[in-house]
Amino acid sequence: MLVTRSSTQVIDHEWFALILEAKKLGLSLDAVREFLNQNEDKELLTKNS
Repeated sequence: MLVTRSSTQVIDHEWFALILEAKKLGLSLDAVREFLNQNEDKELLTKNS
């Protein structure tokens, strides 16, 4: 995830570590995105209940 700070993009180190770990496990970026999107939908449903 990139965060814009005074016209400078900064990489969130925890997200970067997550992506590197997923890559080491052989997961594609699309697989990680799909996983995060699926869990985001579930989280929204839980919060709205």
